[in-house]
Amino acid sequence: MAELVTIARPYAEAVFRTALETKALAAWSERLSLLSAIAGDDLMRSCIGNPELSAAQKSALFKSLVGRTVDAGEANLIDVLAANERLSALPEIAGLFEALRSAQEGVKEATIYSAFPLDEAQRKALVGDLEVRFKTRLTAEVVVDQSLIGGVKIVVGDQVLDTSVRGKLESLRLALNN
Repeated sequence: MAELVTIARPYAEAVFRTALETKALAAWSERLSLLSAIAGDDLMRSCIGNPELSAAQKSALFKSLVGRTVDAGEANLIDVLAANERLSALPEIAGLFEALRSAQEGVKEATIYSAFPLDEAQRKALVGDLEVRFKTRLTAEVVVDQSLIGGVKIVVGDQVLDTSVRGKLESLRLALNN
């Protein structure tokens, strides 16, 4: 899988530079999300890997599936990826682009592990508190993990904040063993 990321990185960086220059980060996010979904479809993957289809045919098929008029930059990206047999890298390109965009906008991703589901008000309040604590804007994903017993465990980048009952019990166990 690392090889596909290595292949995707230059494309993602080129698209990001273009999007930054044209002030179209949000538009390119949407475009890449759609192209990624098309490339991820099982039937489309078999077409992408079909050696009997030319690059031009694959490119035309891809453009026809977009469902709207494809702008020049998007058409160029599809053509280049098809010519270099890289259409299958679109999901990785989209992921790397989003990481670059988040870094540019100063947004970090957070994963909140909770023993119980959080309603929208609880999630917003928790994210607000976390943004103050980590001094950055966050996009948060909530994952229910009943093994925590109670409380939450938050992962932001390489930082972990564990206020779960399981985490506190583990800390107590380690303290008692030492």
